[in-house]
Amino acid sequence: MSMLRSVITGSGSYLPPNIVTNADLAKTIDTSDEWITARTGIKERRIADKGTLTSDLATKAAQQALENAGIDASEIDLIVLATATPNRVFPSTAITVQANLGITQGCAFDVQAVCSGFLYALTVADNMLRAGNFHKAIVIGAETFSRIIDWQDRTTCVLFADGAGAVILESEQATGTLADRGILYSHLRSDGRYEDMLYVDGGPSMGYPRKGDQGFVKMAGNDVFKHAVKKIGSSIEQALKDNNLTADDIDWFVPHQANKRILDAVAKRIKLDESKVVITVHKHANTSAASIPLALHEAVMDGRIKKGDLILIEALGGGFTWGSMLFRW
Repeated sequence: MSMLRSVITGSGSYLPPNIVTNADLAKTIDTSDEWITARTGIKERRIADKGTLTSDLATKAAQQALENAGIDASEIDLIVLATATPNRVFPSTAITVQANLGITQGCAFDVQAVCSGFLYALTVADNMLRAGNFHKAIVIGAETFSRIIDWQDRTTCVLFADGAGAVILESEQATGTLADRGILYSHLRSDGRYEDMLYVDGGPSMGYPRKGDQGFVKMAGNDVFKHAVKKIGSSIEQALKDNNLTADDIDWFVPHQANKRILDAVAKRIKLDESKVVITVHKHANTSAASIPLALHEAVMDGRIKKGDLILIEALGGGFTWGSMLFRW
């Protein structure tokens, strides 16, 4: 049966030039390269300069995605930007990106699901394109997470960093089978009972810890690890079951780049060959909503991901929010 599919036709990414290694962090806090690497797989991270905004990173990633898709910004009628670190409380950071790109038609808005943000944003854009209301979209994950990190807290400051990734989505007629190119399936979940395991303390409605302060990331690391493996694994298993697939059918697994131990545990749970897992966390740490498109773009540009490949992505973020998606490149 003929139907509309949302096809990814281009990708882009941007990482700030400032590299902070594990050895650099060891000069200011009680940690070491060996400790960080063993527990997370992270070797270095990128930190945006003062004055560089989330919208700046997002715009650069979007421009590269447009170039790689071979389309002009004037053709875009939808921008969905996933971020937990917007420029302002309002308006949305997506609006600023829209203006930066010279786009004056269509609509632009933010989605906030923390590390699951890109997965949520991609699902939202897919549904809007398949409804026929929009035709070409930019979906972006962008973060300046370094702005909400307590750099004296070694349990969190070694984990997070800044970056942006983007994809171009275009609606195309398809057959309605798993052989189609484009987004084939998404599975989103959330459970607010666990919000105190990973959060930023304070906000506009709640107030901040102290006058003049900002909130910082707080995390119960061991609990998050256990929930991540269980919830992500369950979501992937559901995706495979719903589509009569097995792990052997997946060409590439592009997970949220949070922690290599989580990636290894999830791959083992679903019995996925580790050679099919795209891992970039060692290069840029956990960039929250930006991590999946950053990893996806790298695998596309180095030739691993080829047209027709079946891709599985997943993420878990504060809330908790989590989910999985299947699409054919």
